Parts: sequence; structure tokens; C-alpha cells
Amino acid sequence: MQLIDSHCHLDDDRFDGRRDDVIARAAAAGVNAMVVPATTANRWDKLKRICAIDEGLHAAYGLHPWFVEQHQHQHLRELDEWLEIEQPVAVGECGLDFYQSRSDEKWQRQLFIEQLQLANNHALPVIVHARKALDDVISLLRKNASHGGVVHSFAGSRQQAQQLSDLGFKLGIAATVGFERAQKLRAVVAAMPASALLLESDAPDQPGAGHRGEANEPAYIVEHLRTMAELRQCEPEDLAAILNRNAKSLFGI
Repeated sequence: MQLIDSHCHLDDDRFDGRRDDVIARAAAAGVNAMVVPATTANRWDKLKRICAIDEGLHAAYGLHPWFVEQHQHQHLRELDEWLEIEQPVAVGECGLDFYQSRSDEKWQRQLFIEQLQLANNHALPVIVHARKALDDVISLLRKNASHGGVVHSFAGSRQQAQQLSDLGFKLGIAATVGFERAQKLRAVVAAMPASALLLESDAPDQPGAGHRGEANEPAYIVEHLRTMAELRQCEPEDLAAILNRNAKSLFGI
């Protein structure tokens, strides 16, 4: 069984010194491709170099809302040039994060909208972060996104899931689906068409129940694939084939 990790921060410094081993463990588990989204402009070059290691690594470039204080107007101009030259599989990670506060909401919104417009200009999908901001994100996607994408680590309602699917967006499902307390997410995974879903690790973050206290790895997506299959009452291999097809279609890989 082959799998695609649709969201993995393989460039994260926590993988330095053991990145080759992480890639090897992923390959041994059947994870033969990973999409690696960027976070800040000063990390794009490192991400590019890492993705050159293996043909199964696919870069995306963007400005993550967690690091909004690091982003500058010039980074949007540089991103436009970077997308033209490097031809990544997506723009991202971009989006909105109001978990702490809305004090920087105006700048977050501007960054997100301009990245959506860059994605339109370059005919690329977007990899979207939405934390305590999903309704706002859906509204902006409806107005500004024309080439689809994925809302990664989806944690919204069935209604929000359907709204995103209607807009041509996929739902990235992380290991949180394996936690019994995640009843809303588990209900979404059980109910939505498999064509609306993607499988992701978000490594090194969001480890599953069996890896508490550890750095997450792409190899572990096999575990929550099985959970997703149980929720959907289907065979993991059958679900994996659909999820792989979804990722290949969305990202052109």
C-alpha cells in the first residue's frame, strides 16, 4: 500500500541530523510522496534544498499566519518571483490564525488575500491554515480562490466541510482523528465523500495517540488511515487509493 502525505514540514529544524532516517522510515511504511509547505520567506531556500533530495518530495511556498510578525510586504513580491521560477505544487502554508487574538487581523487578512491572488495568477492550489477562523477563511476562499486547495488539519463542522467541498477544496485529515474526543471530526470523516479528503501528518507536530510526547513523522499516517477506514467501514487499501488519487489530482504529482 502506497501513501501520500499531503502536509509535512520536513524542513523543520527538529528533523536536522535525522531527516534521512525519517524519509527512510516513511518509505518503509509505504509513504512514497510528501508535500512540504513553507512557513516563512527565510526558510524557502532550505525547503527547496531538502525537496531536491528525493523526487517524492514536493515543495509549496507561502507565508504562514503563525509567523505574521516576520512577514513583510516585500515577501509577497518575492513569493511571486519564487512561484514563477520554482513552479511548486501549491501556494502555502497560508491562512488565518485567531487562536491567540485578532490584534493582527488586518495584516493576516491582507497576507492571505494576496497569497490567494498569487495562487490564482500562477494557476496553483492553496494549502490553507485555519485556526479559530474557519468561517472567515471560507468567506475569503469563496471570494478569492479559483484553483482549489486544501484546508489542512481540518477541525470544523459537517456544514463547513460541505461548504469547502462545494468550493472545490479538500479536507486535510491529521492524526487527531484517532482521538476518541474528536467526535466532530470523526463524524465528518465518516460522512463526507472520500473524494473530499486528504491524508496528512503535519509532522513534526500533531502526533497521534500512540506517539504522545514524540515528534510526529510521515510514517505514522498509516495509523490514522486505518482509523479513517474504520470510521468509513471500508478497507484501508481502498481508501488509500482514493486519497492518493485526490492528492495527485490536486497537486499535479
